[in-house]
Amino acid sequence: MPTLPTLPTLPTLPTEADRVRVRDLLGREPQGAYEVAVRTIDGDPVVLRNQPILDHGTPMPTRYWLVGPAEHLAVSRLESSGGVRRAEAEVAPDEIADAHRRYAAERDALVPAAHTGPRPSGGVAGTRVGVKCLHAHYAWFLAGGDDPIGRWVARELATVPTTSPHADRPVTP
Repeated sequence: MPTLPTLPTLPTLPTEADRVRVRDLLGREPQGAYEVAVRTIDGDPVVLRNQPILDHGTPMPTRYWLVGPAEHLAVSRLESSGGVRRAEAEVAPDEIADAHRRYAAERDALVPAAHTGPRPSGGVAGTRVGVKCLHAHYAWFLAGGDDPIGRWVARELATVPTTSPHADRPVTP
């Protein structure tokens, strides 16, 4: 698994090369504005930081989106092996609830004051209680968020050997 970042830096607006790469990573055009919050050492996007309202007015509950292929694959494997249930069992419910509150507060503070349509709801990945998506928690953690589930994911991934072609590419926030 790639080395974890140690110091968060400011997210950057996507370059044209980033836009092409993100489109390739997602398999579609992004539906809203975003910044690149975390990159590999060689500059490849790993985590996107989304605006809370998509271009067509739909709420976007997921502020941090994991797009790095090696990271996404590793977290997918963790989820498929029962990681969501294990994370919920090993992290205190009050810590998870507090993370959801803080995530929602950060996201919701960016909803434009003039916005009259639907607003994002829930916490990490739109979750109200417990854990829904390890990818979203890990993305927030990599971007510098104080996420107990993201920390749990990082610890779990550090114990699993990987055969990813990008395993030697550390990420930078």
